[in-house]
Amino acid sequence: MFDPALREALANVQKPGRYTGGEPGCVYKDKEKVDLRFAFCFPDTYEVGMSFLGEKILYEILNQKENWWCERVFMPWLDMKAEMERLHIPLYALESKDPLTAFDIVGFTLQYELSYTTILAMLDLGGIPFYAKERDETWPLIVAGGPCVCNAEPLADFFDMMMLGEGEEQLPQVCAVVEQAKKEGVDKQELLRRLSRIPGCYVPSFYEVSYQPDGRIQAITPREGAPAVVHKAIIKDMNRQALPTHFIVPMIGAIHDRAQVEVLRGCVRGCRFCQAGFLYRPMRERGAEMLDKAAQDLCANTGYEEVSLHSLSTSDHSQLEQVLDRMNEWMPKEHVSISLPSLRIDNFSESLIEKTTKIRKSGLTFAPEAGTQRLRDVINKNITWEEIEKTCSMAFRDGYTSVKLYFMMGLPTETMEDIEGIAETAQKIVDLYYANPDKPKGKSVQVTISVACFVPKPHTPFQFVPQDTEESLKEKQQHLLHSVRSRKIRVNYHDSSTSFLEAVFAKGDRRLAPVMVAAYRKGCYLDSWSDCFHYDRWMETFREFGIDTAFYANRFIGLDEITPWSHLDYGVSHEFLVREYKKALEAKTTQPCNRQCSGCGANLLLGGPCFEYSKDLVQ
Repeated sequence: MFDPALREALANVQKPGRYTGGEPGCVYKDKEKVDLRFAFCFPDTYEVGMSFLGEKILYEILNQKENWWCERVFMPWLDMKAEMERLHIPLYALESKDPLTAFDIVGFTLQYELSYTTILAMLDLGGIPFYAKERDETWPLIVAGGPCVCNAEPLADFFDMMMLGEGEEQLPQVCAVVEQAKKEGVDKQELLRRLSRIPGCYVPSFYEVSYQPDGRIQAITPREGAPAVVHKAIIKDMNRQALPTHFIVPMIGAIHDRAQVEVLRGCVRGCRFCQAGFLYRPMRERGAEMLDKAAQDLCANTGYEEVSLHSLSTSDHSQLEQVLDRMNEWMPKEHVSISLPSLRIDNFSESLIEKTTKIRKSGLTFAPEAGTQRLRDVINKNITWEEIEKTCSMAFRDGYTSVKLYFMMGLPTETMEDIEGIAETAQKIVDLYYANPDKPKGKSVQVTISVACFVPKPHTPFQFVPQDTEESLKEKQQHLLHSVRSRKIRVNYHDSSTSFLEAVFAKGDRRLAPVMVAAYRKGCYLDSWSDCFHYDRWMETFREFGIDTAFYANRFIGLDEITPWSHLDYGVSHEFLVREYKKALEAKTTQPCNRQCSGCGANLLLGGPCFEYSKDLVQ
């Protein structure tokens, strides 16, 4: 039962279903029989967080232990936050309605830099001090995981411990250590020492950072026996890691409200802008039989009628057609459809179209990323216009009438010619549609261009390059709009202000922590939502603290410079990133990993070659 204050709050907000819990599939346990409680916090709204596959995976893994209880916590929307503050309701977990302070571990997933102050908002609503140094063992352990931990430093002062890499095996180890420490009654410092010995566990307070007079980092020095370099945790064999089969079905529509099956992890492509492609190396697949059974079980347990085959590059799975054949044996009977959210233009085929459109046909989405072949070679996209033409022609012959194309602007070495090339690529695709004699009668084509502003990210070959200035990005956006001359082409582009702030935090260091606290106090949180983003307040706060944002976002990083993330290792060597950066400047491409090893170093994580370079893998 809800307490009266919560009942009153729910009566005054727009979407009370975000805050009630009780959805099909959620886990309830007897608190008296639980030895460890974990609050999984997603620093965004319910609809966004309930779309996140990582939470579904870890929720099921942790709750399989009878004496552990993992619960979910999301950031309330503005109306609910105001009600909670008015009625003195602390931030609570959906399952038990208990406040964050009732948990042993409060864990945040760091998926996006613009969620950082939302973490502060959640801690504030939970009545928990922001800084780790202000919390002794009477407070919950505040931890974090997710891709943004790859540069943990802007948030380092807030977290007791942060996890690099893959959490399926790592997080249960952390929970076991905390459970044991709790039984022994050890102090926080000893607990942190024990955690620092787990592969991939980074305790920021065990590292001292010194700076040069010009602001660059001089040294990162470990203490308390912490390792000089923290290496990411990795699952070597994905077939030995069970897939979740009991998703929680949201009360209100999540952004991605469907069954999700992770077919592979990592990527073979080596696109030089793509942080995820480097963080999750090497690519590891799951077998066709395992994937088919997981999809079948998920649909049976949840009632979902759409399965998304999830990965960074699903069409690179070596057994994809076998997976689809298996699934198409039962999906039509169950009225279930398949979606492939990450298709590659260069390995799309007629049979792939046929096997993914048994039930429902929707528009196709591809990501050429750049408008000219020169720039596609710079970023190592490894696709040609001929491949784009072949794929779109094939789709139009099969009855498709809409294509969505993802591009970036502000890429290294980019010129206005490259911007014009985006519009020209879209126009060529429109022309292709009308040149098709078998096009559907009475239907016109719609090509949508979606253009993001490039943000240079740590652990990529482009970590060294400055981000394009906001003035330059806005000029390029206008030039693109003027270059499009067909009503069949729709253009969407991202706000360059949010991309600029993303770059500051992506490449930032510990000196940004007090800036975040001050900006939060001025109302900066839920920054990824346009109606909550206050750019002027952010810039005002940076000025107050004497922070030059261009130092982080718009400065070239020396190839031998110590970065805020130099002590955090994801398996890809610094020497490889430098080699790839230099190749980019020469517009030279690198082969995908399953065709030729480029010596990035990730094979050391597996203790052997990432691939068997046999005939069936060479394309």
